[in-house]
Amino acid sequence: GVKLALEVHPTEIAFDYYSTKKLLDTLEWRPTLGLNFDPSHLQWQGVDPCVFLRDFAAALPCAHEGRKGDAGRARRHFGSHIEFGDTRRGWNFVSLGHGDVDFDGIIRELNQMGYDGPLSVEWEDSGMERTFGATEAFEFTKQINFSPSDVSFDAALKVD
Repeated sequence: GVKLALEVHPTEIAFDYYSTKKLLDTLEWRPTLGLNFDPSHLQWQGVDPCVFLRDFAAALPCAHEGRKGDAGRARRHFGSHIEFGDTRRGWNFVSLGHGDVDFDGIIRELNQMGYDGPLSVEWEDSGMERTFGATEAFEFTKQINFSPSDVSFDAALKVD
């Protein structure tokens, strides 16, 4: 009954779209292997998190967010050996609602696939006080976690 949920991350065996597909295909999409869905890692690499989620619906959502940094001096994907939280970095992980992740699109994809599991937050914002950030991230998650409609738009227009 043990399942492994691999977080797709640049330091893992599955680090982007095609390495994830190769891993799942090689292991014949075993039900004991899933994905820990972290949209910030995908966005960091230029992969659309919504497309990734749609294609790998076995994902287990875990969300934290990233923000593009000093695009004028630092390559977006790299940290330049500068500490996390320093605004000169090309990339920083930030608290939910403060970055560039399309959470509306992600929630819609999750609703489309019938996902009813937990949404968890991995909070790694070095530029924000932790208690404030965790509280704000919790409230943000509650706001974006909407249920799908139980009535289609077209059905509402039908006359009996």
